Amino acid sequence: MCTGVRSLMGELLQLRMQGGVAEMWLARPEKRNALTRQTLEELVRAIHVVGAEESVRVVVLRSTGTAFCAGMDLEEMQQRAAAPDRQAQWQRDSEVYCEALTLLYQLPVPTIAVVQGAAVAGGVGLVLACDLVLASQSAFFMLPEPMRGITAAIVTPLLVHRVGAGPASHLLLSGRRWTIDDAYRFGLCHQWVEETHLETTLRDWLQSIQSGSPEALALSKVHLRTMADARIPEKLQASVRKSAQARESADAREGLAAFLEKRQPRWQP
Repeated sequence: MCTGVRSLMGELLQLRMQGGVAEMWLARPEKRNALTRQTLEELVRAIHVVGAEESVRVVVLRSTGTAFCAGMDLEEMQQRAAAPDRQAQWQRDSEVYCEALTLLYQLPVPTIAVVQGAAVAGGVGLVLACDLVLASQSAFFMLPEPMRGITAAIVTPLLVHRVGAGPASHLLLSGRRWTIDDAYRFGLCHQWVEETHLETTLRDWLQSIQSGSPEALALSKVHLRTMADARIPEKLQASVRKSAQARESADAREGLAAFLEKRQPRWQP
């Protein structure tokens, strides 16, 4: 049993375990915690460490800086587009992202996403893979992939699972952001508080969860996933190819270039 503090520091992700709580921090604030392949690989390794630690009762996913996660690193995606083996690179990126979401979703202990500021694109997927979502008043959620010529394919199964097809269609197709009020109303977020109350509220949540039986909580998670949609991992895996395929299109190249050049995209008819 690990009752002291244990810290594992990656370049882009930090893991801290203490008192039954494992906190995984996205640690790239200068890039609004945009996800690179390295970030996701470090997240996968951290989840494996947490899953093997019997003393962990709750997992918290959070981030440094003013944004939770700006989604995939578009500069890295642009580099992939110029690579001679770009299709294989895009496929691998999609696979690593899918693996991170699946492992996070399948952790046997309760998981909490703590969101401040922007949760965009792939960042929304990380939030949805957690059981509970606590957010600050500044939080907002957005899936702008169509405006970049790509699709939020891997996020979609978790989004539909959490909020239903109706609200999901608005977030997926409109390109508009959900404010914290929208996210709460549609069930994406379970509670939001002012920024100054975030830590206090999180401590209350952790105390409440840890007062429960570990075995009962694990059984409840399994039963809940089965009753809601036992095929989520299969659906995530099935979305990998669709995600990678969307990045191969001319519209994807134009969308990414337009974003990086700060201009309006010129879509093909």
